[in-house]
Amino acid sequence: MEIDLGKLPFDLDFHPSHQLVAAGLISGDLLLYRYAADSTPQRQLKVGAHTESCRAVRFINEGRAIVTGSPDCSILATDVETGSAIARLENSHGAAVNRIVNLTESTVASGDDDGCVKVWDTRQRSCCNSFEAHEEYISDMTFASDSMKLLATSGDGTLSVCNLRSNKIQTQSEFSEDELLSVVIMKNGRKVICGTQTGTLLLYSWGFFKDCSDRFVDLSPNSVDALLKLDEDRVITGSENGLISLVGILPNRIIQPIAEHSEYPIERLGMTTVISFSLNYYWNSGELIELLTYTVMQTDRELRLLLSSCSDFFL
Repeated sequence: MEIDLGKLPFDLDFHPSHQLVAAGLISGDLLLYRYAADSTPQRQLKVGAHTESCRAVRFINEGRAIVTGSPDCSILATDVETGSAIARLENSHGAAVNRIVNLTESTVASGDDDGCVKVWDTRQRSCCNSFEAHEEYISDMTFASDSMKLLATSGDGTLSVCNLRSNKIQTQSEFSEDELLSVVIMKNGRKVICGTQTGTLLLYSWGFFKDCSDRFVDLSPNSVDALLKLDEDRVITGSENGLISLVGILPNRIIQPIAEHSEYPIERLGMTTVISFSLNYYWNSGELIELLTYTVMQTDRELRLLLSSCSDFFL
């Protein structure tokens, strides 16, 4: 399944309960598509959301609205049914909004190009926390709901941990030689995995964030721009060279290349099914997650055969 978006996409998100996917484009447009396994995806909305590129996209309020962020420093909430603007914060940040993630049912976090992280109450439409966490752009964020801690990676080469209960930056890693570009929490909260500009995965132990406890250097010579957690032991990686791989963590190993977008970089990965954005389209395997889960106890050869039957993009 492919959708020709016409413009470079920067981010995507899946609706939590319906077969809808939203994409933010370099043009500032927000697109919403309805998809199904055996039919052509249908565009539901096209919204001129921002005057500059639409870098960040997230469904909120149980999928009733979409929040977007932009280098024009605004954050917009759009009604999914009508496409009308619910609220717009024109000067939400002092620099370009680069990333938005969901926290609780009524809060989201945004990160900007100056390294500032803000937490927003979507019901009150106001900022409830602000953290000057980094010196360079916020590349990615993830949330540990059990401890109410927000983790952020940055182009300054550090990982920060913001405590939302105490409203303080709890800790920050030492400077890495690499820009940190992506982050996920794995191993039932015991490990934090960061993708880097040189293709190395840095593994941090929870509670010991000053320096990484392990490195996986054999993944890719290209930057790991996107990480998508499949389960507690496996992560899907998206690289600058367009390669999507299934990777095991502790033991660290490349389990299986999944797909490739030629020379185009993977901007973001999302999951209801597995989806990846390349320069002007997304590739989607509706059966991939089911197959990967089903073949956990199978041999590597059976895994390759099942995956290769899904799409010509499989290696």
